[in-house]
Amino acid sequence: MKKPELLMPAGNMEVLKVAVLYGADAVYIGGDMYGLRASAHNFDENAMREAVSYCHEHGVKLYVTVNIVAHNEDLAGVKDYLVELEDIKPDALIISDPAIFSLAKKICPDIDIHISTQANNCNYGTYNFWHSLGATRVVSARELSLEEIKGIRENIPEDMEIESFVHGAMCISYSGRCLLSNYFTGRDANQGACTHPCRWRYYIMEEERPGEYLPVEENERGTYIFNSKDLCMVEHVPDLVNAGIDSFKVEGRMKTALYVAAVARTYRKAIDDFFESDKTYADNLEYYRSEIAKCTYRQFTTGFYYNKPTHETQIYDSNTYVKGYTYLGFIEDIYEDGSVKLTQRNKFLVGDNLEIMLKDGTNAIAKVISIKDDKGNEMDSAPHPKQELRVRFDGVDKSIFKKGLVVRIEA
Repeated sequence: MKKPELLMPAGNMEVLKVAVLYGADAVYIGGDMYGLRASAHNFDENAMREAVSYCHEHGVKLYVTVNIVAHNEDLAGVKDYLVELEDIKPDALIISDPAIFSLAKKICPDIDIHISTQANNCNYGTYNFWHSLGATRVVSARELSLEEIKGIRENIPEDMEIESFVHGAMCISYSGRCLLSNYFTGRDANQGACTHPCRWRYYIMEEERPGEYLPVEENERGTYIFNSKDLCMVEHVPDLVNAGIDSFKVEGRMKTALYVAAVARTYRKAIDDFFESDKTYADNLEYYRSEIAKCTYRQFTTGFYYNKPTHETQIYDSNTYVKGYTYLGFIEDIYEDGSVKLTQRNKFLVGDNLEIMLKDGTNAIAKVISIKDDKGNEMDSAPHPKQELRVRFDGVDKSIFKKGLVVRIEA
């Protein structure tokens, strides 16, 4: 069996470095334009060059999304963008539109092309079509079962790779092709500007009684009728591997560093444990369940992999996340006295017990005994977002400190 690639998302350089530190084999990012997460911070040209360099220095691949559904007015700009990407040299471009694919083949002949899930890739004929045109990988439609993916693997060339989503938010529309956002707000999901109307509460209004709203209720539990649970396949790694999936893809280019750290570290351990032995993997199932739930999520489902989703894959009573832990920042520097530099992301206090997430999957509990601002002034708490701090801990071996390690606190 071939060990699958762990492919993590990154919306900015901070998150990319976290993904690399916690075990990603590859990271996918978007530029300022022509990707499907326009609301993410994304990477300008200089940041993208830095990202490529950083990933390659650490033996990690970098993929760039150019997966919008292009309109006429987009094509001239896409050409210029592809010229820029040819010079930057990421490892692959993720594309859904045939016009952009054709341009990329001409402008970026030395960069691999991966076909986005937005292209609705549901059968082995589609995979063979893209392979014949020079694509090296196709991302499966989210609506496929493991049996269908296995059937694709049996009917495509060995060098054609299958990438499949294994974790993250699910879209209400087929392979992410959605018009709701465009219809309601004028922001086109297929141009990267989705407003996520599937997470909204809906009402109906009878035309003869304007202003009188009646709730849309599937049952007595609530009205969020389109709100899907999140995909989580960490307990089913053997089935994913046996289906012939080459790359395990995690959704979330708008997620925090804590989310990326928790998911990357857990899937890294799950994959490595399975390839060590079936027993090692089975013995750690409870650990995977526990750790994966320590980042924000909307309850979990296995999506379409084992059967068609039912009412049990939806969340009717709320559109909010479950939040077990809060992200506080990451270790940016380590001083001689054992204190660390931290840029505050959320409030914490002297006396709080924080968790430092170690690469090996364990967590070091560290009690805060001192907080100082960048001028050396003592503080009882760290209430100001993005404030640079010098923090001292007790109850932890200082030798475990390493730049980049994520620090969190139980919510």
